Amino acid sequence: MKNHPTVLFLYSELAEYFLACVTKLQDLYNPDIHIVRWELNKQAPFNFKIPEEVNIYSKDDLDLDQLYTLVEDIDPDLIFCCGWMDKDYIEICKHFRKKGTPVIAGMDNHWKGTLKQYIAQLISPFTFQKYFSHFWVAGKPQKKYAEKLGFKDQNIIEGCYSADVDFFSSLYKQKQKNSERTYSRFIYVGRYLQRKGLNELWNAFREFKNKRKTDWELWCLGTGPLEVNKASHPNIRHFGFVQPKELAYYIKKTDVFILPSHHEPWGVVVHEFAAAGFPLICSDNVGAATAFLEDKKNGFLFESGNQDDLENKMHQMADLTREQFYEMVEIRLEKSKKITPETWSHTLMSVLN
Repeated sequence: MKNHPTVLFLYSELAEYFLACVTKLQDLYNPDIHIVRWELNKQAPFNFKIPEEVNIYSKDDLDLDQLYTLVEDIDPDLIFCCGWMDKDYIEICKHFRKKGTPVIAGMDNHWKGTLKQYIAQLISPFTFQKYFSHFWVAGKPQKKYAEKLGFKDQNIIEGCYSADVDFFSSLYKQKQKNSERTYSRFIYVGRYLQRKGLNELWNAFREFKNKRKTDWELWCLGTGPLEVNKASHPNIRHFGFVQPKELAYYIKKTDVFILPSHHEPWGVVVHEFAAAGFPLICSDNVGAATAFLEDKKNGFLFESGNQDDLENKMHQMADLTREQFYEMVEIRLEKSKKITPETWSHTLMSVLN
């Protein structure tokens, strides 16, 4: 008889926010935690602090037979799978679902009614419903897809992603003590990819500066293919790849977070900056904006790919009085507490209960 439940995560690339949730899960429930994960992307060489009690395995070191043997030895009471893109993971899910083990799939895909999604809907009784007992979706846009796949309300849970809310909230408190604040810096954090809308961001900022003789700057953190053609402007600063814990410096020095993505199924970074007390400017294709941004009350939504609309939202943000700015901050802080590593842990373990 086990003294503690055994939880297995079949994961893709590790992320700081995921490990914050795992750490909280360990603190609250003391389960036996095992994580099989993909190797890290070489363009984003994160340094992670992994709790000593957590067992980590590299997927690259295991073929399917070895993965089967490992999971049989682990004998999990609960399995979380990051999605359905890894065929080996799916084989494990099918096998343990037949044995009656609860198997949860994470989902950040939106329902868009594409041909591929309609095919997925048709074959779901023979695939997804055989692989998984539950879908753990990021938010409302994803819940609709899970419903389309034939999963009932009691088998769809929300909040599969959470920022490290305590860490980012602590940065906000430190920031309040900073007497050097200028309220004049936008910040972008993410990969330098075309789909992130960076070209529109850089061009919109150039036009914004042409029309406003102010000291506003745009700080950009990240790396990726677009880095070779990054914008050159005296008020656009590029800092390259930054470790998550190093964000503290940049958060103290900036004021408004922008995520201009053409396609962003969720975007935990939105939650992170909400917890840090940032008003937001997001495109209407950012999934996390549905949870953490209320247009014109705690930030601004703009039409994805519309450079003029993005520039207009920059002007609206810059026109705020300090009092209006702080009203947005307070609403953002409240919204950021909707999902936390603690609620994430309770939600996961509720499947066992």
